[in-house]
Amino acid sequence: MLDKVTHIQFRKSLCFALLALLLAFPIMAQEKPELKIGGALRFNYNLSSWKEGQKKRGGDFGYDMFRINVEAAYKGIFLNAEYRLYSNDFGGGFLKQGWVGYYFNELDQIHIGLTQVPFGIQQYNSHNWFFNLSYYMGLEDDHDMGVKYIHAGEKFEYQLAFFKNAEELRFGNNSETSPNRYSYDITGRNKEVNQFNGKFIYKFGIDSASRLGISMEYGGLYNLDTEEMGDHKAFAAHYEITKGKWSGKAQFITASHNPANAEGEATEVVKMGAYGASYEVASDFNMYSMAISRNVPVNLGPVSNLQFYNDFGFMQKKASGFTDSYMNVTGVLVSAGSLYMYIDYAAGYNHSWLGGNFVDDFSKGDPDAKWEARFNINIGYYF
Repeated sequence: MLDKVTHIQFRKSLCFALLALLLAFPIMAQEKPELKIGGALRFNYNLSSWKEGQKKRGGDFGYDMFRINVEAAYKGIFLNAEYRLYSNDFGGGFLKQGWVGYYFNELDQIHIGLTQVPFGIQQYNSHNWFFNLSYYMGLEDDHDMGVKYIHAGEKFEYQLAFFKNAEELRFGNNSETSPNRYSYDITGRNKEVNQFNGKFIYKFGIDSASRLGISMEYGGLYNLDTEEMGDHKAFAAHYEITKGKWSGKAQFITASHNPANAEGEATEVVKMGAYGASYEVASDFNMYSMAISRNVPVNLGPVSNLQFYNDFGFMQKKASGFTDSYMNVTGVLVSAGSLYMYIDYAAGYNHSWLGGNFVDDFSKGDPDAKWEARFNINIGYYF
């Protein structure tokens, strides 16, 4: 379900090659197409504290996901796409990302299509296979349909984007947004439309080891029943640091959703969906997260590195009577050539994916809930 291994080396080398050609021959475009195909196959074992039958049989081990990645370039235009195939219960097959881009120069580029929303710490606000709480609210590794401009300077980075909507799969006049998707979006009787994003990063320290930034998001929520436009907005302040083998991430988010629902429908919650299912989320909340990791190089047969980490998240709900949500994941990423294995102990309190009631853990919650945990091993071969 969750993936931390990317293929950026090809993109970097391709960018530099294209730039060299454009600078050396300004009136000539790239005539030879370039293509790279990769992917991954993953399996998953889990043992959950709230599943009595599963505990009696010692957990379950099975298929997680198969994906295909395509990167291509021709005449200065490049493409990045990733299609994933899960089981039917987790949404089946869908596009995680798919966009075309163009480099104006070595610092500036543009992406058009299903591209990552520039908000918060990227690419991930976490180290583990489960991500952090921000992912489950659509604020970590989110992807939507639109256009994004990226500037990556030596000291400053910024991204500006406009997203027409989330991934649209049905195209009906009053069709609800399908939950068959990779990242969480608004579902039910509201639809995300006309969203603007801005993200600004200041880099400092030796080799720009520290990244301090802010992110802003504002967009519409179109209601299918009232045919009126509500809105949603979010702000984040974030900091990342890498020092030797250590890495740290800290982030604060405040978010608000104001749907234009039909009379009598609650506005204190919104519905969000991914992986084939939807649940309720509190409309207004603050979120705090911290993540730390340390790499330990080893020489144990094919194993070359162990990355130990702990990722923590706290969701503070603003509605009266709602119970807050927590998440903490302690684990290690084992790297062995093209094989990556996440070994996680994920604990949650009022967490839809970690025990309790899936439908409303992230909305009203349960004041009598107890912490639940899942021991998880994800094994993936990336090619």
